[in-house]
Amino acid sequence: MGDQEAAAITEAEWERLFNWPYVNSELVQAAYTEPRLRQLFPWTGHWELHFSRCIESPWTWDVPYIRPQPGGRFRVEGPSRTEFVGEADSAEAAVAMVAGRLPPGCGPAVVSRDTLATAENDG
Repeated sequence: MGDQEAAAITEAEWERLFNWPYVNSELVQAAYTEPRLRQLFPWTGHWELHFSRCIESPWTWDVPYIRPQPGGRFRVEGPSRTEFVGEADSAEAAVAMVAGRLPPGCGPAVVSRDTLATAENDG
């Protein structure tokens, strides 16, 4: 599997999340609108929206994630569960926080962590 297939799988996952009942649809739309996040593989858990640099599990944990809060607010955490980035009044503001904290050289999602490690070692 190559870069084009990884991009197609990433896009298909975004499309699936547009109708996924276990994630905030406003948040998914805002994240999809941000080109730097749209190229990453989205995944969800506990209503949170995560972004991975690879399409196969185990996903990467080097990008902050967004957790919806009561009252339409959003909390940005990560990349680890112990790191707090900030709170936002809108999905767009939360997305901007994540986009501003992407790892150096963060590009389109690749197939696996092994593929990512190989690309980083060659670069």
